[in-house]
Amino acid sequence: MKPASQRTRPRIGDVIEIGTPKGLAYAQYTHKHDEQPRYGALIRVLPGLYKTRPVSFNDLVKRKERFFVFFPLGAACKRGIVTIVANEVIPKSACPFPTFRSRATERPSWELWDGHRYWCVYKLTPEQRSLPILAVWNDTLLIDRIVQGWSPADER
Repeated sequence: MKPASQRTRPRIGDVIEIGTPKGLAYAQYTHKHDEQPRYGALIRVLPGLYKTRPVSFNDLVKRKERFFVFFPLGAACKRGIVTIVANEVIPKSACPFPTFRSRATERPSWELWDGHRYWCVYKLTPEQRSLPILAVWNDTLLIDRIVQGWSPADER
């Protein structure tokens, strides 16, 4: 079995390195949604930007993520857009599949999705404003949002 740093096929728990204009960012692959394969890999973007690669990722993955997002991780690894640098245990807080939000077709309502079912809400609570946005991002948008310090609460 190849070490994480020599693999291009991602596995759950993998930590990926994302080059940005402001430094190195890291994310962890937490879920693959089998019922909705179009979404691809779910990653949790970890806090901080780094000048050099940390020696260990054990402490970093224990920190609260900045946000979750679906990302075409397999393709990005194969093309060298991101690099697998480690495989770490996913913290208990990040193990449950998160609930996502998206704009409903009839505004001003929102749809929430827990990975199995959808339901509509007409006004988001403060807690729901921090839920991840249901979308699949490419590397350009992911890097832009990381550099900007974006969070799901920024989406109104």
